[in-house]
Amino acid sequence: MEAVERRRILVRGVVQGVGFRPYVYTRATGLGLAGHVTNTPEGVVAEVEGAPAAVTEFCDRLAADAPPLAVVDAVDHRRVPVAGGTGFTIVPSRTGGPARTLVPPDVATCADCLAELADPGDRRHRHPFITCTHCGPRFTIVTGLPYDRAHTTMAGFPMCPDCAGEYADPADRRFHAQPVACPACGPRLRLLAGHPPHEPTGEDPIAEARRLLAAGAIVAVKGIGGYHLACDAAHPAAVAELRRRKARGDKPFALMARDLADLEHLVHIGPEERTLLTGAARPIVLLRRRRAFGSAVEADAVADGVAPRCPDLGAMLPYTPVHHLLLGLPGDPPGPRLLVMTSGNLSGEPIVTRDDEALERLAGLADAWLTHDRPIHVPCDDSVVRVCDGEPLTVRRSRGYAPLPVALPLPVPAVLAAGGDLKNTFCLGEGRLAWLSAHIGDMDDLATQYACERAQRQLEAVTGVTPALLAADLHPGYRSGQRAGRAAAGRPLVRVQHHHAHIASAMAEHGLDGARRVIGVAFDGTGYGDDGAVWGGEFLLADYAGYTRFAHLAYVPLPGGDAAVHRPYRMALSQLRAAGIEWAPDLPCVAACPPDELRVLRAQLERNLNCAPTSSMGRLFDAVSSLAGVCHRSGYEAQAAIELESAALTDLADAGSGPGYAFALRPPPDGADGPVTADPAPLLAAVAADVRAGTDPARIAARFHTAVAELVGALCALARERHGLDTVALTGGVFANTLLSSACARILRERDFTVLRHLRVPPNDGGLSLGQLMVAAAVHATDTTSS
Repeated sequence: MEAVERRRILVRGVVQGVGFRPYVYTRATGLGLAGHVTNTPEGVVAEVEGAPAAVTEFCDRLAADAPPLAVVDAVDHRRVPVAGGTGFTIVPSRTGGPARTLVPPDVATCADCLAELADPGDRRHRHPFITCTHCGPRFTIVTGLPYDRAHTTMAGFPMCPDCAGEYADPADRRFHAQPVACPACGPRLRLLAGHPPHEPTGEDPIAEARRLLAAGAIVAVKGIGGYHLACDAAHPAAVAELRRRKARGDKPFALMARDLADLEHLVHIGPEERTLLTGAARPIVLLRRRRAFGSAVEADAVADGVAPRCPDLGAMLPYTPVHHLLLGLPGDPPGPRLLVMTSGNLSGEPIVTRDDEALERLAGLADAWLTHDRPIHVPCDDSVVRVCDGEPLTVRRSRGYAPLPVALPLPVPAVLAAGGDLKNTFCLGEGRLAWLSAHIGDMDDLATQYACERAQRQLEAVTGVTPALLAADLHPGYRSGQRAGRAAAGRPLVRVQHHHAHIASAMAEHGLDGARRVIGVAFDGTGYGDDGAVWGGEFLLADYAGYTRFAHLAYVPLPGGDAAVHRPYRMALSQLRAAGIEWAPDLPCVAACPPDELRVLRAQLERNLNCAPTSSMGRLFDAVSSLAGVCHRSGYEAQAAIELESAALTDLADAGSGPGYAFALRPPPDGADGPVTADPAPLLAAVAADVRAGTDPARIAARFHTAVAELVGALCALARERHGLDTVALTGGVFANTLLSSACARILRERDFTVLRHLRVPPNDGGLSLGQLMVAAAVHATDTTSS
């Protein structure tokens, strides 16, 4: 009698919602094996029985040949008693027990579905919700685990006989595809227009929405993770009106293009950018303009108001069937080829997801609503990525990436890290996995705080992590930290210094176990320091358990707090005063300040009223931007710094010509054991001299970037000389500036440093929570051991 063997296999990872059970079924039947496969909260569980060689081949190749969207973390198998029987089946999912499988992110419509969408002979021709095993919504529609239709927002749409047949057919691409639907049984698209909203005459909501967009209307479009506000990007009046209604200031809008050909004459698209734009995640990709802002070539395709004075255009390609239909299929009547696609909210509020909420909260923003009746369970903004030196740099990690976990270099207990107050994300971790939430937003809005609470409950449910330890920022006024304090309920709460968390985030992303310290260069706008000052230009010698402040920018007063952030000329005047440079009227920042404000500001600085000390590199960028005459008022975060980078990009070839700028490095006073101070006074004097000499602001901007990069190189070399460290982590929101990041990395590598830069986790506060988690776990372990 021929030998028979049976094994039980548990597959962990992103293995639900990606066609893994159909894959197992096809593989097992192809090898002549009997058994079954099912989804469980732990992952996919299969039992296979048959000839030992076939069973071994099945187990050996299971991970290597997995479906394209699957991410297999582990395959465990063991022998079990032979059960007999013939045939292989997919059995109903098993519930109960802790959730340990991973929910996949939402992914773009695949090529096969797009072909059917455009095929008049296909029964899903022009179906706005076409999807299959390899594409479509996942994370935003999941309501529980295991991942079955009953645990998604598709539960309310019973399959018609045709869809049910495809769902049950192992040879079909939609075999066990949970969101499967068709025009007969799926969600319904409809268009509402006017005030009050009503359904206009006409049978095709898409055609009517395209007509409205072409006429200059603003349309709220329900996507996978929330509503967008859309308008024709080439329609100046529509773009200006959207900016006015949304209270957006000058903050750039993102574009959606039908295909790459509609972007290539506007921006530089290298192979890395092309891969990002066309991949399954479909983020917004920040792309360098081919020509200066406002050029005649751009004007025909993109209104000036889309991204004023910005060196980049943020663009993405369609990732849902609705987007493809809105931009037009082959043979459709002409319509807008580039759409502004911005989050459906007022600036500072969370993205709108519910239909009733959209009609209320977007009533003053939209002229029409292209909506549907499939609920969105989890809000999820678009991700934002750029390329720096041929590598991706994630600016906002959300749709397409969340909730994929980050592998940790060390095991951690069950931890919840609350993140920061700007660009908030939170992070759950346990064992060697951490789950960063999708982008939440700025926590100064009560609705955003409620959205954070809902997202936290949902992520805890799908990960099975019940936090026993909490982490939050050191700042006593952060709303995220206050929430963590209220939620602690007797659980330990570790407060983590802001820049230490940034550095720990970079270390964790690169798999460092913390056994050896790194030189952490943390540049941003605001972070609460141990001494109560506003830090932000920091050189820390750090591991997960602690840090030493090796160097920092010299403190200067931050006059009026947020007033100095919104009016960079105030920061420039503060820096000039600290440097002993007269406020002469021929300097642009002095001329930009109204006379009455100038008198008040002088008195404020002399008396040190509402002037917290700051070492922020972000504020130094603001000051130089205004001093050079580039940007005096900031309508969105980092506007002055972004415009300074844009100016520098136009003068790179000549940046090294003429006198250079330099910081003065000052040791601690009287031989004390303290940090080195980087004083920008000589740099500011050189900038002021260049301004008076009529030097082009672009050249000033380029020389300033070079000086900051040289500062990083000099201080890291000094840290290595004194402490023997040779790994540098570049982190903080300032390092989203690719010109600076590239220059720093080049100088450091020329001096034989190992350089860590963020790739998949944002360098800004969107990555803060991962670092908080790692620091809290290390501190808690030390406290537990010592007690």
